[in-house]
Amino acid sequence: MRNLSIILLLATMGCQIEKTEQPYVSGKNVIFILSDDHRYDFMGFMGKVPFLQTPNMDRMAADGAHLQNAFVSTSLCSPSRASILTGQYAHHHRVIDNQSMVPDSVTFFPQYLQKAGYQTGYVGKWHMGEHHDNPRKGFDYWASFKGQGAYYNPSMNVNGTREEYSDSSYITDVLTKYAFEFLENREENKPFFLYLSHKSVHSEFLPAPRHRNQYAKESPAYPKTMYPPGHEKSTLGEEVYNYEDLPDWVKAQRDSWHGVDQMYHGAIDFDDFYKNYCETLLALDESIGQVLDYLEKEGLMENTIVFYMGDNGFSFGEHGLIDKRQAYEESMRVPLLILAKGEIEEGMKVDEVVQNIDIAPSILEMAGLPTPDNMDGSSFNQLLLDEQVNWKDTIFYEYYWERPFPQTPTVHAVRTSKFKYIRYHGIWDINELYDIEKDPLEMNNLIRDPSYKEISIDLRKSLFNWLKETDGMDMPIVPDRGRRFDHRYINTY
Repeated sequence: MRNLSIILLLATMGCQIEKTEQPYVSGKNVIFILSDDHRYDFMGFMGKVPFLQTPNMDRMAADGAHLQNAFVSTSLCSPSRASILTGQYAHHHRVIDNQSMVPDSVTFFPQYLQKAGYQTGYVGKWHMGEHHDNPRKGFDYWASFKGQGAYYNPSMNVNGTREEYSDSSYITDVLTKYAFEFLENREENKPFFLYLSHKSVHSEFLPAPRHRNQYAKESPAYPKTMYPPGHEKSTLGEEVYNYEDLPDWVKAQRDSWHGVDQMYHGAIDFDDFYKNYCETLLALDESIGQVLDYLEKEGLMENTIVFYMGDNGFSFGEHGLIDKRQAYEESMRVPLLILAKGEIEEGMKVDEVVQNIDIAPSILEMAGLPTPDNMDGSSFNQLLLDEQVNWKDTIFYEYYWERPFPQTPTVHAVRTSKFKYIRYHGIWDINELYDIEKDPLEMNNLIRDPSYKEISIDLRKSLFNWLKETDGMDMPIVPDRGRRFDHRYINTY
């Protein structure tokens, strides 16, 4: 761990590396691999899905660190991705939905790496409100696509040049190819940073041709909260599910676009949906393995730190929901694996809570750079060194109501290692309080329990103190854009 420790020492000394004119070569190479909608427990080594095989994610966990309590500050693609790149909450960077533009004033953390002499590359999905795929600031190499892109035969913008694919070219394989193009053409006397941002596993889930029907004969395990007590399909045994105190908006969403009873308006069966997701993960896992194999082959593994993370989670039937956006565990919790040979203890498990806003400060510190004052996150690198550190026990969450998906209200939440308090804004409904330690599946809302009254009051105060201290009291509101997707208002603008 000596090299990483030296780098952390340089950063704590406040060295202003962003002003360096000559290449700064003491920093580690970093590869940050990001996936889309990958929930925290759908990895083979987690055992959640018995038939799911992810040997390369398992490899990262076995050879590196698994940050078991990693969360996003907003469980939605664009806001979360902006938080990763800026180290800021959504109410700071103002990308509050999938249509919001990134303000010109925003600085992405790779810009600091660039100024410090790093070669920087971006490959894959950008998706921060801007419906173009032109190169963005902070990157020397660029290969991306518009919006959500396509799983098959993508159209790519590669350093400003259009490249079209056909013959069932698969997006995960195409992006991996560009990642290698960046790596193979780098200047070997400079450190590099690669941001590999996959489309997978965003819905609609379309696996690579080689993986189609691999899990066709398998059966998903329905979560305990998928159906109300007494429902003919309920899998509850002796467990008690307090369905009465589930918010009305959640109950109503069961029969909507993002609910299990009418998912995507009946366009797909739940079991097929679940298995397609697992099959789509397979090419993503292969891509991770190909990157790791390349680093080992080229002798780069010892000087490269590799991250794997999801941009937000995904519900598969919990509380009758699919998709994300809510503040339940499966929505706001994400996989986070970090591999640094010779630096991080193999098989390390980090229990402390970390968030997407902590990624930028951590990577900057690995490069010997200080955390900019405007970042909300903090570097968690000392946790990776297994050092005693005064680390946070509390994280905060925000999601702002979207017109195209009106089923989910504005949500704010505060989560500690023991409790979670969820507050809904703008609707007449019940809030939620869960004892996460005793009730990890969030089956019993304690908000009406008088013995938990003081806890809910304290957590609510903590939430509003956070909003006040971080200038989050002015709620971002955006103009209505386009038609509502809700079928009842299809002609309403």
